[in-house]
Amino acid sequence: MEWLIWLGAAVSLAGLLGLFGCIIKVWTAKRAGLDDDGLREVMRKIVPLNMATLLLSVFGLAMVMVGILLG
Repeated sequence: MEWLIWLGAAVSLAGLLGLFGCIIKVWTAKRAGLDDDGLREVMRKIVPLNMATLLLSVFGLAMVMVGILLG
């Protein structure tokens, strides 16, 4: 089950990188000096991506836990 641990770590890392990508996108939008409506539009697009990457990271951590318990 060692492969499940490593695969889960890779999936979790991919989710974490996605979260950092969301943070960078919002940060650049704030620094661009957008008005309130423009910032809301950026946030409206980022929130589903943020939730998906968070879920991906959780699935990766669950895979690691299952790998540890079965190994």
